[in-house]
Amino acid sequence: MSTVRVPRSERRGATWAPDSHAFPTRRYDLVKEFVIALVVMLVLAVVAAIVFSSPDEPAISLQQWARQAPNDVVATATGELAGTTTSATYGPPYNTAGEGQALGPASLQKPPGVTEPVDPANDFVVSPLRTLSAQPLVAAALRQWSAATPDQRTSWAQSYSDAVGKAPDGDPAKVAPGEYGPVPVLARGVLALAASGALEGLLTSRTSFFGVDSTKPLLLLADGSHLEDRARAQNLGGDQWGIMNETGNYPGQPWLWLYTFWYQVPPFSTSDNADVQVWALMVLLSIGFICIPWIPGLRTLPKHLGVHRLIWKQRPR
Repeated sequence: MSTVRVPRSERRGATWAPDSHAFPTRRYDLVKEFVIALVVMLVLAVVAAIVFSSPDEPAISLQQWARQAPNDVVATATGELAGTTTSATYGPPYNTAGEGQALGPASLQKPPGVTEPVDPANDFVVSPLRTLSAQPLVAAALRQWSAATPDQRTSWAQSYSDAVGKAPDGDPAKVAPGEYGPVPVLARGVLALAASGALEGLLTSRTSFFGVDSTKPLLLLADGSHLEDRARAQNLGGDQWGIMNETGNYPGQPWLWLYTFWYQVPPFSTSDNADVQVWALMVLLSIGFICIPWIPGLRTLPKHLGVHRLIWKQRPR
């Protein structure tokens, strides 16, 4: 009786292995290749970060603002009292003084309402100056301001704002005499607080143990012209493709060019609702891009253009 020997590859549970003579093989260390690729990419990332990194521009503080542009601080504080600054006329979510951004007949800011109440005249000027009540001039100016009617306050502040604008170099010290009430004293008091560094802390509210809400300091700083002047000097203005630029002469975010492009052309470049209009347009373009595979004619456009023939050739048989 003869015995038939079953090859190992045909036994149940055995793992089939290809014949080494049928398929050419070579040793390949996957871990080694991975480590080499990781090290190369790490070195390239570090070098690129050093050469092309974003500049570390220090934040602009209210104290720095007061020291570099004191006239702008006085003019801004006066504007807050007059109710003519951007934050005073912005509307929701800060106040009800403006309509806010709208898309056609639909207002997008008004429905949520005032969720972050800000009273610029009181929050940015009057309340911080109450910490200087020990100073006779400031205390007297605050009492005079509080006792006046809203119309009288607006008249004082608007008159002083116009006078500062007409003064040589915008210097408050060169303002022509007029009926300004306590506004000059109040504006100079804000300048003194900002220059001392105290105004930043008075306007900053702590929302949690670790977090700090800088909304009010930023609104006050943005109401002046110093921040915008600094931004435009770094080519960060809205009409300078600023959203895709880095500060200084550094590469920016080129993938944002399509979003920024619309701000440079009418009607977006001249519209007060440009932000929401550009946002809506980008939503429509994104939806259209996603739907390309289902749009007749457009989905077969690459085939008809034949661009693929420049990089693809039929392999000879």
